[in-house]
Amino acid sequence: VRALARRLLGPRAAAVSLSVDPALAAGGPDIYRLWSPPGAAEAVAVTGSSGVAAAAGLYRYLRDFCGCHLSWSGAQLRLPDPLPRLQAEIRAAAPGRYRYYQNVCAQSYSFAWWDWARWEREIDWMALSGINLAPAFAGQEAVWQRVYRNLGLNQSEIDKYFTGPAFLAWNRMGNLRRWAGPLPPTWHLKQLYLQYRIVERMRSLGMTTVLPAFAGHVPQGILRVFPRVNATRLGHWSHFDCSYSCIYLLDPEDPMFQVIGTLFLKELIKEFGTDHVYSADTFNEMTPLSSDPAYLSRVSSAVFSSMTGADPKAVWLMQGWLFQHQPDFWQPAQVRALLHGVPLGRMIVLDLFAESKPVYQWTESFYGQPFIWCMLHNFGGNHGLFGTVEAINHGPFAARRFPNSTMVGTGLVPEGIEQNDMVYELMNELGWRQEPLDLPSWVTRYAERRYGAANAAAAGAWRLLLRSVYNCTGVCVNHNRSPLVRRPSLHMDTELWYNASDVYEAWRLLLSAGAELGSSPTFLYDLVDVTRQAAQQLVGDYYLSIRQAFQSHALPQLLTAGGVLVYDLLPELDSLLSSHSLFLLGRWLESARAVATSDREAEQYELNARNQVTLWGPSGNILDYANKQLGGLVLDYYAVRWSLFVSVLVESLNAGRPFHQDQFNQAVFQVERGFIYNKKRYPAVPAGDTMEISRKLFLKYYP
Repeated sequence: VRALARRLLGPRAAAVSLSVDPALAAGGPDIYRLWSPPGAAEAVAVTGSSGVAAAAGLYRYLRDFCGCHLSWSGAQLRLPDPLPRLQAEIRAAAPGRYRYYQNVCAQSYSFAWWDWARWEREIDWMALSGINLAPAFAGQEAVWQRVYRNLGLNQSEIDKYFTGPAFLAWNRMGNLRRWAGPLPPTWHLKQLYLQYRIVERMRSLGMTTVLPAFAGHVPQGILRVFPRVNATRLGHWSHFDCSYSCIYLLDPEDPMFQVIGTLFLKELIKEFGTDHVYSADTFNEMTPLSSDPAYLSRVSSAVFSSMTGADPKAVWLMQGWLFQHQPDFWQPAQVRALLHGVPLGRMIVLDLFAESKPVYQWTESFYGQPFIWCMLHNFGGNHGLFGTVEAINHGPFAARRFPNSTMVGTGLVPEGIEQNDMVYELMNELGWRQEPLDLPSWVTRYAERRYGAANAAAAGAWRLLLRSVYNCTGVCVNHNRSPLVRRPSLHMDTELWYNASDVYEAWRLLLSAGAELGSSPTFLYDLVDVTRQAAQQLVGDYYLSIRQAFQSHALPQLLTAGGVLVYDLLPELDSLLSSHSLFLLGRWLESARAVATSDREAEQYELNARNQVTLWGPSGNILDYANKQLGGLVLDYYAVRWSLFVSVLVESLNAGRPFHQDQFNQAVFQVERGFIYNKKRYPAVPAGDTMEISRKLFLKYYP
């Protein structure tokens, strides 16, 4: 923890004393205490019951007494000199045992190309945020390959199973195989080396690492080596046919289930050690072969037995996504059967989408198994201002008060990160609180810390955003469905859950704060993000004008609205995004290429990266699910689609023919596929003046 403080604060870390004393918590949830020792050289002393608790205490001091801020989009660490001393001791106890972080999908949507330097920054942020339970999934394919080879599979059978790096999350859950693969030997070596460093660092800070376990899915080659094995093909996943999905699932009572599961886990533990918590998802978005409760109990019992065969102390951490994703199948009897196949207390369920679709409420608190109340918030790593602040400000406290509640903590489980910092800062703070926050005053202080100065206009902008984009109520699913990032059609949804004028006004207020705050990196990030949101709203308006003009056979209006959208707004939005390093397509693509050890690998990894954010599959199987608003992508992918759409509508009007969506889809698919293979290198360094470009957009478009 002292090393973390030095990485964060440099020489100023000497003014803070940090220590760990497990006796503080007496076996219960984490505790930290802060005080200023009289007459000591250090301004403040922080003691935590664990390394993570001490780090969380340090961030509490930096946040509340030094006005500092740390987030994915930047750090604001201007420390007062001298550091402030505390008038009285502060003691904080976490309301639950765990603060969990990471979604299995984020391993692909966000972490796919990370090197150690990026992981180190993330693990520091996790510790300062108080996270004490998190997956460590890198390198598992290398261990699986070893196990499969020992079982008698050949390399070609293994290569037909693993996906490419950008899609491994779904291979691990039994959804997808082979797509964008195979994995080169160098990939395995690099990931193993990364995993050694990740688990070592996480454990040194007192985090519990969650390792992968066997969920029952096997490569087809197992059937060649063991012809009598009882395995059944699962159905299609999403819009993939059996050439890339329909993975084999072993019968829970087949002896090979235990052999393979225990073999893998023993090998994994030999490689990385263990903290006794394991993750496995057998039925993620896959309908089980039978709804018979006895069968479902046998499956969960087999998965758990294969864990305890390698580690008698094993605890199974399972995503609860399947229960709310397929509620027609997962009736109370089926849920209870799956959960009760494991002894009570030896499983922890992640109530994955608890801010919008909590499962604990209709399962009597997961029928006695412990659960973690999680905020999912983001799908596919999409950009777009969004939050459910009222739900997360009250939800965890209501879950603790629920009759016979088995809640053991809170969690952050976005599918993609590096977006909407505010929501994650709020959720992390709530992980240590005993009651909800006053949100308007909290967000005012947030703006001040984030930018390093109090500014009335910036605070006003944030209060507007808080009450609008960040306060979605009811069942809110944050998939960015703006016409901007969707394949154009005449039936697109432009409905917003908030008042669009609040975003335009927040944009105006942020620009007016620019003279004072323009040197703050986090301010410039937010200015890009709010301008981007305003532009996204404008795209929706222009789309409605285009549709109206086409349906009214008004060619001049169609040409005007289509022309502004395609030749002005989208290129201008692209230049705005290109002015900031965190909104560059080149950053994503070049990070993929950087992992490679040869030109051939670099090309494969770049195709993985391009496909994931666009077609998501060979033929647009999960089209635009992982859409991003990035400089380069807006101009060369989204704008080209819109240009084709407008020109096809103009041709239809001129020729007096109806618009055929199917024909357009075939034509636009060629454009989409062309982008993936265009071999153009995109800059990973920003160009242009963010403030200037935002101001120009504002003067031209502010409604």
